[in-house]
Order: sequence, then structure tokens, then C-alpha cells
Amino acid sequence: MTNKHIYKQCFAGIIGAITLGSWVSVYAQAQTETQQIKPPKFSKFQEASQLKLPANGKPFKPSDLNQSKKADEASRGIPRGIDDRIPMTSRKYPWSTIGRVQGTTTDSKSYHCTGTLIDDDIVLTNAHCVIDPDTHKLSQKILFMPNVIDGVVQDEVLVEQVVYGTDFTDDKLTNQINDWALLKINQPLGRKYGHLGWKSLRSSTLINNPKTLSFVGYSGDFPNPKKKGYEDLTAGRGWTASFETGCSIVGEKSEVLYHDCATGGGSSGGPLIAWVGEQPYIVALNNAEIKNLATNQDITNLAVKIDFLDKLAAGN
Repeated sequence: MTNKHIYKQCFAGIIGAITLGSWVSVYAQAQTETQQIKPPKFSKFQEASQLKLPANGKPFKPSDLNQSKKADEASRGIPRGIDDRIPMTSRKYPWSTIGRVQGTTTDSKSYHCTGTLIDDDIVLTNAHCVIDPDTHKLSQKILFMPNVIDGVVQDEVLVEQVVYGTDFTDDKLTNQINDWALLKINQPLGRKYGHLGWKSLRSSTLINNPKTLSFVGYSGDFPNPKKKGYEDLTAGRGWTASFETGCSIVGEKSEVLYHDCATGGGSSGGPLIAWVGEQPYIVALNNAEIKNLATNQDITNLAVKIDFLDKLAAGN
């Protein structure tokens, strides 16, 4: 029996898969939207300087927000076979910066991913969360909702502009390396919720410091309200983010990072976070997983290296 590796993009509503030959797209749990809206402006990465990305990549915590390393105040995408995820129910920083990216496709299908504020009005997510990798069509509507807990949406803002790293017309490896997008929202929510910094650490440094990372994502398989202790989370799966601590970057090959944080559909764009000097920094961007097609078993998860943000900031 042989293992076939596929890159299964982790977004709920639309499940995309990269095989060695082509993309396969399957629509699931889709909702039809009839509201007519003006699509966001899409730009290639060469135009990212228009977003005025901060050059220092430092985190920002609003003075009226408390900070906590605890994300809780009160077998899919799991390579190790153990689900260590807990609900992210904290309104404290830095968990306040992470939210749900809600998109609508050209044929009125609804899907969601995960995104993180990295400036007052800029959200980081994956390119495949805003561009259909199969058809190369752009999403017609994108919303960002920070710190959604049990379906409670405190703020919902419209994405006005998207700068993307790939439109999935290159080779598969290049698409994987550049699977990132920056979303410019129409309100400066980072002033209210804060924003995370980023830090481009060497792959060897990440690999040699295992079980030190945290991961947050609005996985479509989480939480299970039937699980003991989760009975009060009634909004449905994908409406409370999952949190895991103690996961790792386990390898790097051809500029692609491998990690063992637990993921599921909807967690694409979720940040892998390291605490450096007691400050939270994004060190990688979750975007896909590799499965054994014969057994449907998860082998490992993939992440985008974060150094592209340094290059973009330097160009401003």
C-alpha cells in the first residue's frame, strides 16, 4: 500500500484538495446569499506597499485590554491522534486579535477561514481563503469578525482590499509557499482589539524548540457541544475558535514548514504563535495538511513561513 500525499486546504464550506495533478473542489454546508455588494479590490503582492504595513512587526495591546496566555476563561487534522484543543473563550489580548473570515464565492456559496489583525486595519489569512484555487475566481464578499465566541459577533467589518501572494496559477510548490493574503478592512479594529506582531525565526530555531507554540483556528469540526464541559457552546461548530498550546514546527523542506498543531476545515489562516520576551508573535501561518488517501489518516500539517511580511514591510 502506498501513501498518496494531498494538500487539503483547511477552510470550511469549501474543501479544496491539491493532488499531484490538479485541484479538486467539493462544496459542503453552503449557504446562498442574495445580497448585492461591491467586491473588494484585489491586488498582486507587488502592490502590497499600498497597505503601509508596519516595518517593525511588533505586537500592540490596547491599554484597556488585559493580557493573558490562557485562551480559555471559563480524528481530523490531528496527526498525533490526540485532540488537545480547547475552546478559545477569552476576550483578553492576544486572543482578541484573532477572528473569523467569512467569504462569499462568485456563485453565492458561503465559507469561512481564520484571520488575525496585524495592524489597525490589516488582517492576515491565506490566499486560498479569498481565491478559489480551482477556478481562480475571486471572492465576491469578505467579512472579518474578531474574537467571535459561541457565535457572538461583537464587530463585523467589510474587507475593502485584498493583496495576495498567489492566484494558484503557478506550480504547486510555489502556490504553497505563497499561500498568504492581507485583507484591508474598512475600520481600524486593531485599535480596539489589538494586533499581533510577527517574527521571522529560523526554521532550525523553531524545530529545535518543540512544544512551545500556540495555535488558534475556527475549525469547522470544533467544538462538539455534546462533549462534557462544552454544553453551553450552542452556536455550532466553527463559531468558537479552538486553541492548542504545546504544539511544534516539526520540519522544513523546500521552504515549506511542517507542524503538528491540531487543525480542521476553517482553521486556514490561523496563526502559529510564539511568546518571545512575554510578547506574542506570529511565527508561521497554517494553511494545509497532508493525508494518506488510502487510510484517510492525517500525516502532518503545513504552514507558510512568515518572512514574506518582512519583505513586504521593507518595501513600504
